[in-house]
Amino acid sequence: MRKSVVLVTGANGEIGHALVRNLSRSQEFGIVSLDIQSADEQIGCHALECIQGSILDKVLLEQISRSYDVHAIYHLAALLSTSAEHDPLLAHKVNVEGTLLLLNMALEHSRRLAKSVLFVFPSSIAAYGLPDLTVKGTSGAISETEWNQPITIYGCNKLYCEHLGRYFARHYRQLAASQEKFSVDFRAIRFPGLISALTLPTGGTSDYAPEMIHAAAQNKRYACFVREDTIIPFMAMPDAIKAIDMLAMTPRVNLTNLIYNINSFSVSASQLASLVQTTFPQAEISFSPDSKRQGIVDSWPAMIDDSAARRDWGWQPDYDLHRTFSEYLVPGVLQRYGKPDDENER
Repeated sequence: MRKSVVLVTGANGEIGHALVRNLSRSQEFGIVSLDIQSADEQIGCHALECIQGSILDKVLLEQISRSYDVHAIYHLAALLSTSAEHDPLLAHKVNVEGTLLLLNMALEHSRRLAKSVLFVFPSSIAAYGLPDLTVKGTSGAISETEWNQPITIYGCNKLYCEHLGRYFARHYRQLAASQEKFSVDFRAIRFPGLISALTLPTGGTSDYAPEMIHAAAQNKRYACFVREDTIIPFMAMPDAIKAIDMLAMTPRVNLTNLIYNINSFSVSASQLASLVQTTFPQAEISFSPDSKRQGIVDSWPAMIDDSAARRDWGWQPDYDLHRTFSEYLVPGVLQRYGKPDDENER
């Protein structure tokens, strides 16, 4: 008998660590993690099996399908924005071809289980592409259907995978003589920049925010690669996990979209630096904008409209900017680097 499981790809990443912990508390099925890196203890203690390998390995995916009944796929594995720009062809392979293989896996399991298989996909504000700072400054909060002209390969990959998910969910083989009885229950969230206290940033173009505070906690100088006036939306990792859980648990009939924006707070790079230096007075933060990375961040919205998520599944963040710092980031990074709160205050 095959065991019933949920599959989490990219489990060793920033979202994966927190998601696996959360799923282990709430899921009726066991968890199988898949990552190109070997799983660390934080993943291993919560998973039924940790598999090291690539989402592009068709033989490996077939082995997983033979061993388990997969009821849901949380597809987190991706080559992130900065790394993707250095190797666009590899980015396309990982981010698009890997997603296509997993969508097909979900469809095969939906046939086997005679029900739709949930497919949760983290998209990104990189799917947007505003043409200049004037438009960015006057456009207000951007909805899901506006300015979908990304200028990075990562953004292109994410936007295309949203369309692939829509195709598998609503239009798969629409000209076939007999229509599919079951389908993929595709649900995507366009995340703002994510800030984690527990894991190190791993190459995202919005990672200047977590890089600032992790550097300060280690008494390292930090040269921020964007201008002081740069504004994009951010979110604390606990809210990201909450959003994934809420969207996954919402009955399909309640959802009017397949792709949802979610938002928490928008903040400038200078405001972030000031908050970090309030907590870590010794922090040395300078600004040394990288023109190319700056151009990418400038193409992303300063604010995003998440009214559809609030309407359809009751989305509401728990962490605003100040709570993110005082209750989540500061205690978390101090614990990570072995510094009690009172030591930092001296």
